[in-house]
Amino acid sequence: MPIFAAYDGTELAYRTLGVGPPLVCLPGGAMRASRYLGDLGGLAAAADRTLILLDLRGTGDSAVPADESTYRADHQVADVEALRAHLGLERMDLLAHSAAGNLALLYAAAHPQRLGRTVLVTPTAWALDLVSTAQDRLAAARLRAGAELYDTAIEAYGRVLGGADTDEEWDRAAPLFYGRWDGVAQAHYAAGEHEQNEKAAAAFAGPGACDPPAVRAALRRVAAEVLVLAGELDGNPPPAIAEQIAAAFPAGILHVQPATAHYPWLDDPAGFADRVRRFLATGA
Repeated sequence: MPIFAAYDGTELAYRTLGVGPPLVCLPGGAMRASRYLGDLGGLAAAADRTLILLDLRGTGDSAVPADESTYRADHQVADVEALRAHLGLERMDLLAHSAAGNLALLYAAAHPQRLGRTVLVTPTAWALDLVSTAQDRLAAARLRAGAELYDTAIEAYGRVLGGADTDEEWDRAAPLFYGRWDGVAQAHYAAGEHEQNEKAAAAFAGPGACDPPAVRAALRRVAAEVLVLAGELDGNPPPAIAEQIAAAFPAGILHVQPATAHYPWLDDPAGFADRVRRFLATGA
């Protein structure tokens, strides 16, 4: 895997897939190794792009930093900027998933002139003070009610959101995070146990990570087009919050992908890849 040095000397790794103009991809989790992104539903081939899949510091093949306070998202903005410089890009197209939506928002606020087209896939947005409530999440979960699998998952998710934060309850709730609970989804979920740096995840959104009013003001200077892609069945964020994230940008666009949840490239690979391809090609 290619390696580059971050601002503090930490060695960071990334994978490349495909051929064509680069698309830098930031994984969520928070702080999950980029392997879980796979090939993003065949996006590299569909869009004629080279995917640059970054392992954030302390995850995957990237080194653990000497100062673990640098796991906080605002410090990692400099890692993204170091990657851009390493790739020799004046401006870069960017894709971020889930918790990395916050890293992308902070990067956009700090370096608006460096952004090309940006895709935020089922992003969380505490950086904008937009947080899915327990009610939001349960409302999305209850869209699945009526089948035993999902009724059991909804009950477990209710207990998780009520404070019963155990591995067993998360396992029971897991089908809610995917559009369909098939073998692919089950394997993807199971792999997560070995791909996340939990200490880094706990620090990612730590105190002082952002000033939401300042981030909102800075995003008004982003001239590039931004696609916010939400899953119809996702509760974090639900489409209503995804719409507010898109509205934070002068050229923000919302797309709600039908019958998908938090990992739309797994739920509907062709639909996901085609929508992102069209956006990267035309900005619409």
